[in-house]
Amino acid sequence: MAAMDAVSLVSALIGAQTGMMQLAVAARLARMNADQGSAIAQLVDAAQQSIDPLANVAAGIGTGLDISA
Repeated sequence: MAAMDAVSLVSALIGAQTGMMQLAVAARLARMNADQGSAIAQLVDAAQQSIDPLANVAAGIGTGLDISA
């Protein structure tokens, strides 16, 4: 059961990293061309959906996770 929790946590963290990358791309697109508002809004929405699963995770979860195995 602990392995399942670790897999879920790793999946959530990967999703959060994807969301953060999408937000960074959206910010860069916003600076490059402000006329692309609709595309940027869609990208930000996708990033928010990637980060949403971590909304209820307690602070500090995963900080001691050993993924070297």
